[in-house]
Amino acid sequence: MGLFDFLFKKKKEENDRPIQRNVLNLQVNDIVTYDLEDYIVVGKITYNDSGYEWHAYNLKGESRSIWLAAELDDELEIGIYERVTTSVGPSIPQKLTIDGTTYYMEEHGLATITHVSGRAGAVVGQKVEYWDFESEDEEYLSVEKWGGDLELSKGYSIGENELKIIAGS
Repeated sequence: MGLFDFLFKKKKEENDRPIQRNVLNLQVNDIVTYDLEDYIVVGKITYNDSGYEWHAYNLKGESRSIWLAAELDDELEIGIYERVTTSVGPSIPQKLTIDGTTYYMEEHGLATITHVSGRAGAVVGQKVEYWDFESEDEEYLSVEKWGGDLELSKGYSIGENELKIIAGS
């Protein structure tokens, strides 16, 4: 009986461990604290471009909604983005000036949506053309083409230590 007790007790203890979340495995209903404000993860999108994967999380706070982007390239890169309501025309140039800041194109590609949960405004299998821009002050501009619609978001990078994450389930 001692062996069974040991095995079952160990199994129970493993199941009782708190869920460890980080910016690469956030789930809908998790809580993210950033800049002294609590946000709930209301949506998640996972993108894939030729095997390269990144995540975007729709965070809803009391005073605003933001997007948290996370990717593991050579190192972990995290950014905070907010939508911008401006027009850039039918074709995307190598350089864009938005609100007095000039951004230079760093990357352009076509991604496939591989995972969607919650309120994210996307569907699995959907193709998204994207352009990533950066200013001289290391501010970012993301342009995404969803069907015929362009979405622009301005952002900046943050450190993982600037976030506090609490698993929602």
